[in-house]
Amino acid sequence: MGNHLDIIALVFDFDDTLVPDSTTFFLNKLGIDTDTFWQGEVKALLNSGYDPTLAYLWAMIEKIGEDKPLGLLTNADLAVFGSELTPLFHPGLVEMLDELKILVSRDFKDIRIEYYIVSGGLQDIIAGNTIVQKYFTATYGCLFGEGGSPTRITHVKRAINFTEKTRYIFEINKGVSPEQTYSNPYLVNKDVPTHSRRIPMRNIIYIGDGLTDIPCFSLIHHSEGKCFGVVDPANPARAKRALSEFLEPKRVLGMYAPLYDSTHELGSFIRAAVSNRCAEIVLERSMGNYRR
Repeated sequence: MGNHLDIIALVFDFDDTLVPDSTTFFLNKLGIDTDTFWQGEVKALLNSGYDPTLAYLWAMIEKIGEDKPLGLLTNADLAVFGSELTPLFHPGLVEMLDELKILVSRDFKDIRIEYYIVSGGLQDIIAGNTIVQKYFTATYGCLFGEGGSPTRITHVKRAINFTEKTRYIFEINKGVSPEQTYSNPYLVNKDVPTHSRRIPMRNIIYIGDGLTDIPCFSLIHHSEGKCFGVVDPANPARAKRALSEFLEPKRVLGMYAPLYDSTHELGSFIRAAVSNRCAEIVLERSMGNYRR
């Protein structure tokens, strides 16, 4: 393989995987009854045939405007809120991201690790956070467009639902940057031979918490990557659903509390998965049978 650079990618969902649900937290902060929002307004849209992601985005848009609950909300407002999320990131995350960078660069030649977020949450909230800006190569989330006078959010530019998430896995796999996607959204469909793809699927480790992550779990699992599920053990209903939807179909290696420090299961297993994959790459190179 010569001096070929291999890349390991950790791809995270955002809400409930890295932080508590940011949309709910945002709406709560602005005085919205989130039980009514999710179980009443959004559910009514779902029952009328809306896609789940479009349902919550539209329910938000309906609350934006003069004399409406969210006021003249802009994407800049969302980014400011995102900057306030830092204290809410789950324990040990930043330490893990730092440690993995050091581990890979110190112990493995010509291997690098990168971090990504693929989320059905709001892009401007995610990208507005300084931890995200510092550590993550790219983020993918739902986007609002603005208009009107005075300017405020008026429409949906991008909605990422459960199957749409796999599109961004392929963009990461093929090395298509967000900037390239903005100018040519069909670029991801270009045929790229497996051996020429920037990050092999086998080198992707996906971490997510919900039903919207199932297509990514399945894609990565069947492509020989690794998947870890996140679940709040204090929520029995979600834990039971995780067992039936994620563990029993063998879509993930396991379901773990969102604790990323080295003394807890999720953090230690992610570290081990990264280290093991790097060691496999080194062995495959030495034996001349490395495959992408």
